Amino acid sequence: MALVIPQPTPSPVHPAGERSLHLAPSNDDLVVEQLVREHLPLVGYIVRETLARVPSHVDRDDLHSAGCSALFRAAQTWEEERGIPFSRYASRRIRGAMLDELRTVDWASRSVRRKGREIESARATLAATLRTAPDDAQVAASLGISVAEVEQSDEDVARASVLSLDAADEHGTASDGLAATEPSPDALVEHRERLQYLVEAVAELPERLRAVVQGYFLDERPMTEIAVELGITESRVSQIRAEALVLLRDALNSALEPELVRPAARPGGAAARRREAYFSAVADRHASRYVARRAAWQQPAGQLDSIA
Repeated sequence: MALVIPQPTPSPVHPAGERSLHLAPSNDDLVVEQLVREHLPLVGYIVRETLARVPSHVDRDDLHSAGCSALFRAAQTWEEERGIPFSRYASRRIRGAMLDELRTVDWASRSVRRKGREIESARATLAATLRTAPDDAQVAASLGISVAEVEQSDEDVARASVLSLDAADEHGTASDGLAATEPSPDALVEHRERLQYLVEAVAELPERLRAVVQGYFLDERPMTEIAVELGITESRVSQIRAEALVLLRDALNSALEPELVRPAARPGGAAARRREAYFSAVADRHASRYVARRAAWQQPAGQLDSIA
C-alpha cells in the first residue's frame, strides 16, 4: 500500500502560469519562510517513515528537530534554476539529517545486539540438531524466554539492518532522489553502476527473499499482508527482510568494494557456499547484461530497435 506525502499549499502563480518564486542562490527571508511553512508536513512524513524502520526507543522529537533544521537549511540553499524540485531536494537533506542524528545515539543498543546474537546462535544449533529450521517457540524454549521476546528481538534486529543498509551508502539510498548538489560525472557513473548491481542482486535472490523485498520495499505492502500471502508469521517476514538486506549489501560490496565484505561465520560450510554461489550469480548476470549492451552499441542505428 503506497504512502502519500502530503502536498504543500501551492505557491503564488504568475499570470503567465509560471511559479512566481525565482530564487537566487541566497534566498531572502520571506522565500525561506514560505518554503519552510509549505513543506513542514514533509518533515512529519519522513519522521513517521523513519520511526517505522528503527527500534522503538528512538526519540520522535529528536528526529523532528533534526528534520526541521535540515528543512530550514534546504530552503536557504535551494537553487531553482538547477531544475531540482524543492520537495525532492529537501527530502534528501531531511533524511540525511535524521540518519546523522541516529548515528549519534546507540539506536542498536548492546543489549539488542547481544540478544540478537544469542537467538541466531540458538537457531543455528537447533537447525543442526533438528535438520530443519526451528520455529520461534522452539527457539524461545531453548533460551528460556518467551516467544514475544524472540519476536521483539527479531523486529529490532531487522529494523537495525534496514537502517545500516541506508547508512552504509554515503550517497544516499535509491529512494532519496537527486543529490543535494550536482554530482560529478564519475559519481553519476558509480551511482548508476551500483543501482544496476542492485537490480541484478534482487533478481538473483532466493524466491522467498525476493518476494519479501519486492512486496515490502517496491510494492510498499504491509508486512502482515506479505505474511498471509507466504503463509508465514509476521516475525518471520521481518527475519527474511533482514536476511535479504544483509545479502544484498554483501553482494554489492562483493562486486564493487570487496574489502567491505564480512567473512562468513563458518567458511566452507553450506551457508557460506550458498552465499558465494549467490555472489557469483549476481556477477554473471551483470556481466551478461554488460555484454548484451556492448553488442547493442555496436549495432547499426537501424537495428537497435530490434534488440530487447
